Amino acid sequence: MQSQNKNKFYIESLGCAKNQVDSEVIYHNLEQKGWGYVENAEQADLIIVNSCGFIQPAKEETIETVLSLRKAYPDKKVLLAGCFAQRYGKDLLTQLPEIDGVFGNHDLGQVETVSRQVMEGERPVILPNRKYSPAYRSRLFSFPRSSYVKISEGCNHRCSFCAIPLIRGPLNSNPIDEIVRQIRELLGQGIVEINLIAQDLAAYGGDRGASEFPLLLRRISEISGDFWIRLLYIHPDNFPIEILSIMKDDPRILPYFDIPFQHGSRRVLRRMGRSGTASEYLHLIEKIRDELPDTIIRSTLMVGFPGEGRREFKELQQFQRDAQFDWAGVFVFSREEGTPAFSMRSGLGDRLSAGRARKRKETLEAAQREISALRTDRFVDRTVRVLVEEEVPGEALSLGRAYMHAPEVDGSAIILSDSVKPGDWVDMKVVKRNNFDIEVVPRHELV
Repeated sequence: MQSQNKNKFYIESLGCAKNQVDSEVIYHNLEQKGWGYVENAEQADLIIVNSCGFIQPAKEETIETVLSLRKAYPDKKVLLAGCFAQRYGKDLLTQLPEIDGVFGNHDLGQVETVSRQVMEGERPVILPNRKYSPAYRSRLFSFPRSSYVKISEGCNHRCSFCAIPLIRGPLNSNPIDEIVRQIRELLGQGIVEINLIAQDLAAYGGDRGASEFPLLLRRISEISGDFWIRLLYIHPDNFPIEILSIMKDDPRILPYFDIPFQHGSRRVLRRMGRSGTASEYLHLIEKIRDELPDTIIRSTLMVGFPGEGRREFKELQQFQRDAQFDWAGVFVFSREEGTPAFSMRSGLGDRLSAGRARKRKETLEAAQREISALRTDRFVDRTVRVLVEEEVPGEALSLGRAYMHAPEVDGSAIILSDSVKPGDWVDMKVVKRNNFDIEVVPRHELV
């Protein structure tokens, strides 16, 4: 039974898609207890900052968000939740006196308890042990007809630079039946794009003995209907080749792979805790593209890792040229306490290393812009299905995404028409490449 609590809450969600799902679960849990959600912080009694604490820029964004909200709304309660809260715990009450409570991310079912305590004037710190509970969501914070489904928490990989195991703990896979239930429920609500997320999709089920990811995809393929399944985040060192045949048999599972290769230098990869090599990774890319010719490959590359000298950076540049990623993000190494890489040194002064890393980032980004544009050329004059996301105010245009665009990170489809609305999912002809976006026209307007 819902309580008669009339408090209103607002969620400021930072960080990755996994955090977005957590925010949606927090919303549902509070709503079920009688809390009312509002669209902006000004109307709220309680502001929940669902934070990211993965790397230094994310931590800085969290702190800046808290300080800015406190300055703007000095009389409101602010609850710091999420990864940053989980990572630094009770110390935050003294380090960030601007917050009124701390709530970790291991058991979102306790959010109403900590929220109530905050509203009663306490300054609680609740960092619960991990507890599995079904992820019911009564509101989505994504674009129309698109949703994320988190299939597991945590990670058993021990990449030397990564703080995720410290924050979210070891791998903990959700039950297959629960994932299938979520997908069926979302499809029943009109969702047409399901983005499967985890720290590593391929590791799914490994905590129960062996990877169950191919089995999960087969179970999803048994669901009838017209929809997209997008795979986000697969570790390159244990890519499950058998999923390629499953995807060939079911084109609803999009030929889109987000594979964070990170580097092309064997020396740097070993220091990162990666077992692969550039040649092995290139062979994997070739295998995927041979099996699924329309494949889109997104990756992340890291510069400035300790030990990355000029030779190692040249090896990374060559790897980028050889791989021809459709999309890639470039990040500067962030030295995170608690990780093995925290104590590693590059042999260069930290200030000099940071400056060189930033320049290397810019170099790779410039190269990737050219690669992405050229990779996009192959879609001109083809028909692709586009999910319309938003209208462009004052223009006879809308923005959307085709199968080659993951939410918020890749290029876009610029829709040269005012006949569609957000949430439409229609076939369109690609008439032009615009940098690394595509310009499209609905097929029905070409008849």
